[in-house]
Amino acid sequence: MANSQDIEAIVRQVLESMDARGSSFGSASAPGGYSQASADIPKTAHVAMLTAIGHFDIKEFPIPPVGDDDILVKVEGCGICGTDAHEFKRDPFGLIPVALGHEGTGTIVKMGKNVTKDSAGKPVKVGDKIVTCMIFADDPEITMFDLNKKNIGGADVYGLVPDDEYHLNGWFADYILIRRPGSTFFNVSDLDLDSRILIEPCAVLVHAVERAKSTGILRFNSRVVVQGCGPIGLICIAVLHTMGITQIVAVDGNAQRLEFARKMGATGTVNFKDYSGGIEALAEGVKAQFGGHLADFAFQCTGSPAGHSNIYKFIRNGGGLCELGFFINGGDATINPHFDICSKEITTVGSWVYTLRDYATTFEFLKAAQKIGVPMKELITHKFALKDINEAYEVNLAQKGLKIAIIND
Repeated sequence: MANSQDIEAIVRQVLESMDARGSSFGSASAPGGYSQASADIPKTAHVAMLTAIGHFDIKEFPIPPVGDDDILVKVEGCGICGTDAHEFKRDPFGLIPVALGHEGTGTIVKMGKNVTKDSAGKPVKVGDKIVTCMIFADDPEITMFDLNKKNIGGADVYGLVPDDEYHLNGWFADYILIRRPGSTFFNVSDLDLDSRILIEPCAVLVHAVERAKSTGILRFNSRVVVQGCGPIGLICIAVLHTMGITQIVAVDGNAQRLEFARKMGATGTVNFKDYSGGIEALAEGVKAQFGGHLADFAFQCTGSPAGHSNIYKFIRNGGGLCELGFFINGGDATINPHFDICSKEITTVGSWVYTLRDYATTFEFLKAAQKIGVPMKELITHKFALKDINEAYEVNLAQKGLKIAIIND
């Protein structure tokens, strides 16, 4: 029988264990042996703060208290988006100083007592891997199953919000504080790190394809042209290929990107630099890849006004177009409404960001793409440490790779 000293030691051990888990924060253990006690969380976090156009400084800030509706996440990695590059080059949103990074993912290390499920109703606990979507503090009527398909372009997003007293507002950091209610997030513990980093850009294309399907023109046997083979265009090809479309022609001026387009599912490629006869010659090149036919549907992914002007010439009478390249104001495009739209009866849809439901669809897309051998993770061509983020952005701007990512140890 244990003596009083033994019992006291046992009680002390149990109480210390409970305190380490945190009585307000649920279990600190998870499948796979993961354990993160409050004592393991540092008092400060490093944040890559864009302090001037073209320059990040690594700042150190205290980690704020975790409230009852909050989640503290240890960041594993985050991709560099084209929007991030625009902000880095010229601050079009007027956010400087700002903690960027919205294609991020990480591990829950602490969470408030009111947090039990993610935005899709899936249970969450300390140790789970999550991604964030949008912040709906100003539009609480948007829900996971909002059937009016309202897109979420008017909402805020972690990584593109002004700096405040919390500072841990972007994924280019050691830690990020997800503050609720109003924030949306998803438990993606069943996906590996590279796949999780690709969720946000893939959701953009899942949404675009859903918009395209709403026209009634995009079908399994459609001939589809995708113009622009940066990460967005390449992911577009992957989504189309995964859903079963077998005739996809990619148009770009970079031979390496066109080669990668074939790996993602393109059945033909057209390098516009090979055509000196203007748009008519380029359109003939597209027709040749389709056996003498124009496209039934086109996706315009370049963000170039000239690209938008050209895309109509690739589409058959009665065809469809999804324009998704202009995430910011890229300038005016010149078209002829009679020849480009009216006489051809082109059905056009615009696409910008995504809905919450598109996020849930994206998780299944990534799993399906992997099953059929689409090399999605090869899109991440360069990985940098947080301290090297300025170099990472320079590589991104020089277009020396496809998707550039910041990865934490």
